Amino acid sequence: MHTAITIDALKVLDAIDRKGSFAGAANELFRVPSAISYTVQKLEEDLNVAIFDRSGHRASLTPAGRYLLDEGRTLLEAAENLAHTTKQVAQGWETRLRIGFNSLLPATCLFPAVREFYALGVPVDVQIVEEVFAGSWDALQDRRVDLILGADQSSKPAGNFTTQALGTIPFVFAVAPDHPLAKTSEALTEDDITEYPAAVAADTSRSLPPGHAGIFRRQRTLTVANIDQKIAVQESGLGVGWLPLPRIREQLKRGSLITKEVHEPRPPIMLHVARHADDQGKALMWFWDRLTTDASIKEWLAN
Repeated sequence: MHTAITIDALKVLDAIDRKGSFAGAANELFRVPSAISYTVQKLEEDLNVAIFDRSGHRASLTPAGRYLLDEGRTLLEAAENLAHTTKQVAQGWETRLRIGFNSLLPATCLFPAVREFYALGVPVDVQIVEEVFAGSWDALQDRRVDLILGADQSSKPAGNFTTQALGTIPFVFAVAPDHPLAKTSEALTEDDITEYPAAVAADTSRSLPPGHAGIFRRQRTLTVANIDQKIAVQESGLGVGWLPLPRIREQLKRGSLITKEVHEPRPPIMLHVARHADDQGKALMWFWDRLTTDASIKEWLAN
């Protein structure tokens, strides 16, 4: 469908408005004034709308003209961004990078890397997506994310993935200090634990089998969306369960959670950074190199 409104015509209107005259616009756009006048006249004829009011000493935008220019500037900005991102893609930079992180880790683990990336001045949109348990691998496999921080090996699907170990994350069985299990002096058994609801973070996997680590078959569950909410549930005394030790150091320090010995301890999990092996975008590889060598994440896991 043909439209009279072109990017060039909008550029002319924008220049006239900013410079205050047709002559000023002609000077900025390196055109003769008659070419500017012709562009405006042609646009008015094609739209059958008066864009400038010429009754005064100098032409001024009509209400319709002002509306056209205000909306048109959005198109000019979009066109400029499109041109820039097209060059960006040609140079190997993505326009958007989606980074998933396992809820076992805090989102703040990614912030130093994002801050350094922004300092590069590359206009790549960064999206951070939280996933729970097998949902991390599921999101990467289905390409809902481009990179995963904190993927575990137990739920890894078949596929051509590149992984790099971050470190192990230990788990402790934690309860609120006023929970009935807090009073038990002996190591907790399955019979002890199954009397009370387990706080569960819902696995976000859509196609891979969801995980059920640390939940007994006979145990009632209170399910929430992520590890942060699971921690809050256990602090409130509404549920019990295993929690990643690095995530609850502050709660243990202030006494809002306490750890209990269990007859069958939960082993630590090795966490990885993972991506599709054949993906080589510049933003992806920058984050890959930055996160796989991030000493602060390894220290957070180890302390």
